[in-house]
Amino acid sequence: MKPTLVILAAGMGSRYGGLKQMDSVDEAGNKIIDFSMYDALRENFDEVVFIIKKAIEKDFKEEVGNRVAKHMKVTYVYQELDKLPIGYKLSENRLKPWGTAHALLCCKDVINKPFCVINSDDFYGRDAFKTIHDFLVSTKDDDKMHFAMVGYELNKTLTDNGTVTRGVCLADEKGYLTDIKETKDIKKDGLNGLYKENDKWISLKGDTLVSMNFWGFTPAIFPYLEQGFIDFLNSTNDLIKDEFYIPIFVDTLIKRNLCDVLVLSTKEQWFGVTYKEDKENVVNSIKALKEKNVYPKVLWN
Repeated sequence: MKPTLVILAAGMGSRYGGLKQMDSVDEAGNKIIDFSMYDALRENFDEVVFIIKKAIEKDFKEEVGNRVAKHMKVTYVYQELDKLPIGYKLSENRLKPWGTAHALLCCKDVINKPFCVINSDDFYGRDAFKTIHDFLVSTKDDDKMHFAMVGYELNKTLTDNGTVTRGVCLADEKGYLTDIKETKDIKKDGLNGLYKENDKWISLKGDTLVSMNFWGFTPAIFPYLEQGFIDFLNSTNDLIKDEFYIPIFVDTLIKRNLCDVLVLSTKEQWFGVTYKEDKENVVNSIKALKEKNVYPKVLWN
């Protein structure tokens, strides 16, 4: 059974200043999301599920979805603020999406086979898709769920243009994730990273393993996601700003011994567009890959 690719594309892009998932990064008009789909197609994924907002549906289909629909099955799901469990009411002051784990929950009725989840604005590279594909076609849940994530070294994921949020990971000697901490406002410090906690600066080594939201899951996760979102709504201190994140949710499953998460390594270099100033590096990196014939000049012939 061929796995499904799920793409998180409903973010607001507040730090970037616009809908970065639809911003072109080469002369052919391709977006970063196109390169991810192209790599997934080459690695035998046969379906893509886009998580978007209704407000961008028309533009997104014209700019992204309609092109890939000629090559893969395409499904759309919609992450909206009012997609809440029965009995819960949306605050009129809530403006931002509920987070990546809530976005994933929106897919529960359209996915029935192993799948991977990625961000729309991150470049992961073909080897990462091959690695996650090989895991997904061989994994089988038993007394617990068996998931995976592709990890990257922190120093390969930082930007010179501001701070970032990363899931800082720890793995055991067998390569299984033991702990993941969603860490905000990490800034570059030479080859390392720095973030502030309780008014103290904490250093992170450059080779620290971090999650870039490249996950491999089975459909067994969805009932736990449903309950997890309810638990989040009941426990959060700020229903206006707090978000339900995939790394934090997965960490709770690990702690409850409900799943294990194999950390997969990749030789690929990550790059992305958190800020507008990051785009130049992305454009240059894509151009260099094309010059090496890693990608054709036109992806979707």
